Amino acid sequence: MIGTGKRYIAVVLPLKLGWTPYYEVLPEDNVSRGDWVRTVFANREYTGIVYRTDVTPDAAPEKIKPILSVERHLSPVSGNEIRLWEMVADYYLCTIGEVFKAAYPSMKISEEQALARARERENARRQKLLATLDLRMHRLEERLEKKKEKLSSATGKPSSRKDSARLQDDIVRMEQMISETRLKIDEITSGAGLQPACGTSGTVRDCIVLNEAQRNAFTEITGTFRDGKPALLKGITGSGKTEIYLELARETVMAGRNVLYLVPEIAMSRQLGDRVRNMFGDLLLTFHSGESTAARRDTAEAVRSCVAGGRTYIVLGTRSAIFLPHNNLGLIIVDEEHDSSYKQESPAPRYNGRDAAVMLARIHGCNIILGSATPSLESVFNCRCGKYRMSVLDRRYYAAEDAEVRIIDTAAERRKGGMTGSFSRKLTAQMAQTLANGEQILIFRARRAFSPVLQCPGCGEIIKCPHCNVSLSYHRAPDRMTCHHCGYSAPFTPECPECGTRLQGLGSGTQKIEEETALLFPEARIARLDSDTPKAQARQIISDFSSGKTDILIGTQIISKGFDFPGLTLAAVISADSLLGVQDFRADEKALQILEQIRGRCGRRDRRGCFIIQTYQPEHPVYRHLSEGSSETLYSALLDERRQFGYPPFTRIVNITVKSGVEEKAESSARTVAETLEECLGHPGSENGHETVSSPFSPPIDKIAGLYIRTIRVTLRKDRQLTASKRLLAAKVDELDRKLRHFCQITADVDPE
Repeated sequence: MIGTGKRYIAVVLPLKLGWTPYYEVLPEDNVSRGDWVRTVFANREYTGIVYRTDVTPDAAPEKIKPILSVERHLSPVSGNEIRLWEMVADYYLCTIGEVFKAAYPSMKISEEQALARARERENARRQKLLATLDLRMHRLEERLEKKKEKLSSATGKPSSRKDSARLQDDIVRMEQMISETRLKIDEITSGAGLQPACGTSGTVRDCIVLNEAQRNAFTEITGTFRDGKPALLKGITGSGKTEIYLELARETVMAGRNVLYLVPEIAMSRQLGDRVRNMFGDLLLTFHSGESTAARRDTAEAVRSCVAGGRTYIVLGTRSAIFLPHNNLGLIIVDEEHDSSYKQESPAPRYNGRDAAVMLARIHGCNIILGSATPSLESVFNCRCGKYRMSVLDRRYYAAEDAEVRIIDTAAERRKGGMTGSFSRKLTAQMAQTLANGEQILIFRARRAFSPVLQCPGCGEIIKCPHCNVSLSYHRAPDRMTCHHCGYSAPFTPECPECGTRLQGLGSGTQKIEEETALLFPEARIARLDSDTPKAQARQIISDFSSGKTDILIGTQIISKGFDFPGLTLAAVISADSLLGVQDFRADEKALQILEQIRGRCGRRDRRGCFIIQTYQPEHPVYRHLSEGSSETLYSALLDERRQFGYPPFTRIVNITVKSGVEEKAESSARTVAETLEECLGHPGSENGHETVSSPFSPPIDKIAGLYIRTIRVTLRKDRQLTASKRLLAAKVDELDRKLRHFCQITADVDPE
């Protein structure tokens, strides 16, 4: 505090600032931490959050601006929300302003302000109506009293019998009017019908009947919660993990506490939503980017309303649901915890929803369960270290056998003429038998479009995106060439721009697989589901396949995400090696997870499914694991490999990305960054032989949207110095960003996928 009578506050603005600006407030403003205030920063108006009150600024009083107003119509941000922002910013090396912007996007803030103004108008209308009703009540009561006095004086006089009867009728009528008026006043003052939808615990369905294996896992998990540890549920696909989640959620809600249920994809939340709604009724709230801004605003308001009114809720949503104004959380469920969709790639904060959920559970002191058929190595490692505790479900709910795994050597099949386009004859024979049995088929291809690459057979020219160093993909419907990185699109021209020879498509995407399938099985009902599918159609496609209206579903990774298709008995992967041929130390782990998820989609009832993999590497350890079922052996081998080469979870990796529109500036700036960080962090190597700061390198796609990209990988040892090292790294990156911002963009990504 500087000067007599002056008060100062620190305000979080939705900007990338390494500090919190100070503002002056008047004594009568009476602001508290979490209040919304309107301010001016760099000649622009912003709505921010009071971060600290009664601060002593390190600036001259005349340089500190007053706030414009306190936005009392906006609900204050809770201390738990701000604490989560702090933890996310600290862990992911970004600013609290960037986290605030993610939690309250500018559109959301303006919508909330509009809603708040509407509430103010509604409150004014209600106050005016209340005043009118109060006046009416006062007048009715006065008239009633006079009528009663007249009746009392007229009673017993024969000449006044008719008047007495009329007075009695008037009294009854006026008492009824007073009662109705009082009821209206009570309704208005209690706010009846004005609160956002939010149920009560009375709507919860009775408990779920668990089988023996589920009961054992449930008992283990509740024991883990009593010991204050996060639980990891490793359950094979179809083993009934969802029933355990729902029973845990039911007990939590019945105890008067709230539940957050996270899923990695919007499509999963839509299919799961009906199940959760059947159990929890109007307690269920949904929150994901597929909903309108108004719908997400309503959900946030409903959460606040439930918290303020002491009512319970269960939110089903994707990673952004973490930033809702939660309170009294009793349970967080992270389904398919291994899924890379939980990672926010851009913009900052580049957080992982799974790990942020663990932070949120710590803040609220609530239980958290992570679940997957193929847990991440990080979670398995945490269990082996004793940080988490694992429970296992290794039996399917309907006692069905695991799907039979068949590995087809594509190279051998091609040599003996056993391939028809992308399909081996062995696969097509199994497909024909499946269709003849009235059963369904799932075909997985990791790439969308018709052909991922267009090449000239005459001069060898590959058609590339003018803004990215990547080939354009050919989409037959519509007939266009598209970049899947920056979104550039152009009409398809069949002739090579260099020599005029007709272009050829290399490889096959989901569109081509769909076309080939239709030629092989013209009578089959076929559908395709990938990121090119309009959102409005995606839900119908899933519903039709689930109900048996579709025979064959072809798609990318989205079709592997936790869906339950009762009639599906055959799943197949075309060109499986594309999952492994990625420059990523997590490639084997991710491939295993995707393949296990696809395998688990088939044969989920009383029929044994068949899972076919077409590959040029039939002896690869990942495929061998799938056919032999040796998950623990493979996990151990992968962890040993990570330890040997100094990869997570034994270290912490931070990728520093440098981007510039000029390649030479990207290269020179990246060298400056790498040299500065190496000097700052010291020791260029460690006892494991891995570098702490790598030399700048070009990623597989080194130009996107006109920007050239270079990456520096910083590997930090997980020891007592880790927190200090990360903070030093964050400070240096911020310093370099300010120094080099005219030449390049610099970003930090902690725990990159």
